[in-house]
Amino acid sequence: MTDSKPLPLSVSGKTALEVARECSAISNEIIAAGFGQTSVSGVKGRGNVVTEVDLAVEKACIDLLHREFPGHAVLSEETASSVRDDGWMWVIDPVDGTKNFSRGIPHFCFTIALCHTHEPMVALTSHPLLEDEFVAVRGEGSKLNGQPAKVSETPLAEAVIAVDLGYDIDKGMANLKLAQTLWPHVASLRIPASAALDAAYLAAGRWDFYVHSSLEPWDIAAGLLLVTEAGGNVQTPEGNPATMYDTAVVAGSPKVLSEILGVAGRLSGSSS
Repeated sequence: MTDSKPLPLSVSGKTALEVARECSAISNEIIAAGFGQTSVSGVKGRGNVVTEVDLAVEKACIDLLHREFPGHAVLSEETASSVRDDGWMWVIDPVDGTKNFSRGIPHFCFTIALCHTHEPMVALTSHPLLEDEFVAVRGEGSKLNGQPAKVSETPLAEAVIAVDLGYDIDKGMANLKLAQTLWPHVASLRIPASAALDAAYLAAGRWDFYVHSSLEPWDIAAGLLLVTEAGGNVQTPEGNPATMYDTAVVAGSPKVLSEILGVAGRLSGSSS
């Protein structure tokens, strides 16, 4: 069973969480220094950009991980996006929400997860400017800045829901239609555009529901563990438990998801 797999120690005797925190500290320093100073250096598709900060953070983290865990695979957005490994694998998004970052909009994060057999075992997402740290270790719950984190139990009528449009026009339009269906039944709607940070916000009860249809593993790996360890559910629109390789997910507390299903029925429109 994945749950019983003991977490590895690094070659210097550090825990996986300690190394993840080292990656986060290095990354947050680079990101904070570059905020408002860095312009787009490349375009990977419609609305999907990269900056020199993304590349600098990724290199710093990969170098550190290779020193501490030389036998582990690393899946990272900018340079190793095709990596797949059934053993221990680190999954990194150097700057999730790069479009926001490149425009000086302070809604972005660094995120990292250690996975085994494609299941997240350790997760850390951090906001470099607010200094928020969202952490989860499988079986040990989620924490925000060292305090226990729980998904919200807010009823749908009082809910703040977050919808991401991604980069695919048709999938984004489907999510807008879902938002239109839900809008009369909720208190507020956001389109924040940082999947990893938004999953962390959901885990901490800042959002009550989240939907995205154009995910990559580095967008959601940490969030899967953060949300589930905080008592929430992350599932496909068809209602199956989500994995880090699912591109479309809906997430929230069991209560909110049940109420949303009552309003919107099967959420298949968000994956079409």
